[in-house]
Amino acid sequence: QVQLVESGGGLVQAGGSLRLSCAASGRTFSSYTMGWFRQVPGKEREFVALINWSSGSTYSAASVRGRFTISRDNAKNTVYLQMNTLKPEDTAAYYCALDRQGSGSRLAALYDYWGQGTQVTVSS
Repeated sequence: QVQLVESGGGLVQAGGSLRLSCAASGRTFSSYTMGWFRQVPGKEREFVALINWSSGSTYSAASVRGRFTISRDNAKNTVYLQMNTLKPEDTAAYYCALDRQGSGSRLAALYDYWGQGTQVTVSS
């Protein structure tokens, strides 16, 4: 079993920054993908960014590219999402997730484990 715990959400003005953290514990895998997704009420969960844990390669959605950066700390088993130049449309609940197959997918359905989510609210 894997536990994912997010932190770092909050209220920020447009143009501001936040850094989300996701600490992983429990079972480990030889190669896996960690992803960040976000969701607003009434809409499907949206892919934000992912990182391959072993290689460190990353991919981000076009809507956040150049503003958000995903990174990891192997020693702490923690993945981060640095969010800069935040916009009101970035307001959502943000979730981290783990794909134990390491597929590098942007599809939420392929992720096996999820955190509880952390709310990010960007005021205009």
